[in-house]
Amino acid sequence: MPTDPIPRPTIYDVAQLAGVSKSLVSLVLRDAPHVSDVRREAVLAAIEELGYRPSPAASALASQRTRTVGVLIDDFHNPWFVELLAGLRSILDPAGYTASVADLQLEAASGRNPVDGFLAQHVDALVIAADPAEGTLDGVSAPIVVAGTREFGAAADAALVADVVAGDDALGARLATEHLIGLGHRSIGHLTGSSGPGAQRRRGYEEAMQAAGLDPLVFGERGGTSEADGYAAACALLDAHPGITGVVAANDVMAVGALAALRERGLTVPADVSVVGHDDSPLAAYRYLALTSVDGHSREVGAAAARTLLDRIDDPDAPPHRELLAPDLVVRSSTAPPPHP
Repeated sequence: MPTDPIPRPTIYDVAQLAGVSKSLVSLVLRDAPHVSDVRREAVLAAIEELGYRPSPAASALASQRTRTVGVLIDDFHNPWFVELLAGLRSILDPAGYTASVADLQLEAASGRNPVDGFLAQHVDALVIAADPAEGTLDGVSAPIVVAGTREFGAAADAALVADVVAGDDALGARLATEHLIGLGHRSIGHLTGSSGPGAQRRRGYEEAMQAAGLDPLVFGERGGTSEADGYAAACALLDAHPGITGVVAANDVMAVGALAALRERGLTVPADVSVVGHDDSPLAAYRYLALTSVDGHSREVGAAAARTLLDRIDDPDAPPHRELLAPDLVVRSSTAPPPHP
């Protein structure tokens, strides 16, 4: 005959074995202060002996929290988000939070507002790693942390009071451009896009070019930042300026598009044209590409954003937090002095 399953131990069983109240067990589970060492050790010993595991659903009901964070990103195809999410999870997972991710582009194609989906899940907070359309965040009362440099539109930006954690995109683009200038390049184009990070990286490129007395050559301002966008912008750049010797791309996937455009024209990297990417994604480190790229420390941005988010959940009334992480340039074999100094 089948035997009845052994019932899971409950918080009441833990309290009874430890000789304490249920509420004190809850305090220990939340690692709350003001619990004596003796009682804390008794509760932990009872948990270990019984093999008790808290129920996430019960914990959510008790605390009125779901311990879920909604993460809104721009594009699953961009490797930058992989590192960002890894950084977020490195902090959220040990704290008992689950990340629920939505792609703004996919949701927009279906006509849905992804934030509405997050609110239906009763997420405890939001990480915005995208450029949401105006009105997307209307009516959101949950804590918000913005990861990366984002554009919200005039009205939304004026109403938004949020923590921001980002890499210094403008400084990163300056480092990339100054690297090429230092190698002797004077005809340097920039492939950009319409995103918030794209605007900051464009500004950094233009500042470095102007400081060196060189004319900025910007292409792709109204487009996206995918590989196809990088290819199209590079083709336009090469058509307008066939003597170009350097390219600074807004991200690594755009740089890959530029490499394809250069190869189609019979140009070799870096003998004919040097190329620099941005984000130092795993793509840039592939030996076949060996792409010089700006490391904006996206994993660290994600971890810092998660820590900021947890602080915000614990203290909703604290002043907004702003944090910029300094980038580094990682030099590989896609850059060299120009063919004709």
